[in-house]
Amino acid sequence: MSTDPKTTQNARERVGRRDFLRTAGAGAAGAGVLGAAACGAQDEAAGPAAAAAEGPRVNWRLATSFPQSLDIIHGSGQQIADIVSDLTGGRFTMRVYAAGEIVPALQVMDAVQQGTVQCGVTAGYYYIGKSPALAFDATVPFGLGTRQQISWLYHGGGLDALNAVYADFGIRTFPAVSTGCQMGGWFREPVETLADLQGLRMRIPGIGGEIMARLGVTVQVLGGGDIYPALERGAIDATEWIGPYDDEKLGFYQIAQNYYYPGWWEPGLTGSLLVSEAAFQELPAGYQSALRTACAQTLSQRLAAYDYANPQALRRLVRDHGVTLREYSPEILEAAAQEAMEYLEEQAAADASFRAVYDSWRAYRDIAFPYFAGNELSYARFAYPRVGRADMTAE
Repeated sequence: MSTDPKTTQNARERVGRRDFLRTAGAGAAGAGVLGAAACGAQDEAAGPAAAAAEGPRVNWRLATSFPQSLDIIHGSGQQIADIVSDLTGGRFTMRVYAAGEIVPALQVMDAVQQGTVQCGVTAGYYYIGKSPALAFDATVPFGLGTRQQISWLYHGGGLDALNAVYADFGIRTFPAVSTGCQMGGWFREPVETLADLQGLRMRIPGIGGEIMARLGVTVQVLGGGDIYPALERGAIDATEWIGPYDDEKLGFYQIAQNYYYPGWWEPGLTGSLLVSEAAFQELPAGYQSALRTACAQTLSQRLAAYDYANPQALRRLVRDHGVTLREYSPEILEAAAQEAMEYLEEQAAADASFRAVYDSWRAYRDIAFPYFAGNELSYARFAYPRVGRADMTAE
């Protein structure tokens, strides 16, 4: 008898969560700390799981910036809700809403700020109009890789620096989902030179969009569910989203067959759970710790899910759907890198909040990049081609 893969995956996650919760509960009972039970969770003095399970009933609303069809990134909100409910004996619950169900995709931060919802899974770079520094909560062009981004947030002072910015909006951020290094977007026609970018209409958010605009691109920012219709009717010529798994689901290959890499504007994106500070402070300490634990576990698990799903989806895109993989030319990469570094310096000179976050980020980058360029890159250059032969779709 065949088994539905999604059903099997959901069952595995439930079993994994039960195993995790048993470990978390035991550790919390012994040490009085729930947050330390998950990899990357911040140390917090909090009551054990049993105390949380005896607390008051709390019901929150959680909005995401993503369509329900994107089960990994939108599903991060549901996983957070499930873990929080499990850790608190069902006394702290969250109802999860996909993009457009309660607020539009790009207004999740506004909804948290205004109290429409208590929290939301989104990406900080959607809100650089409020403060350019919020881009660092997600990713910036030619910035930190996935592990580096998470390390900076948890151990390099990144979260403290970002929460100082979010405090102006009555919000705090928790890393909640990671996509890994993203792909470089879908184009109707190949783009090999800077001249090919002139006048191109592209959906791309954050500082990546700012850099593309400097290179001559007409930039639009759209939610995930709005991209395909814009491509279909010719309102845009190109788009980027996340990577093969989500991109295949959204069907971009049906219109734009040129798939570029690397995603230089998003080398290690973290999506965040933005939480109303007022709502957070009303939570008992055990509930606060449960929320931290849920975000930390979800961050790790969702990254692993993307790393598993993306290679398989890329093979399907190339072999079954006729997609052509293309690498960005050195001309485009060099110009984009130069513009990106100039942009960061300009913003740091003009905005004190940006400067504070940028200084923290840059200090970490200047230590991390040489290490990764030595040890990690040396291994990758030797080992990866022996299997993949520089072909990302190789068996």
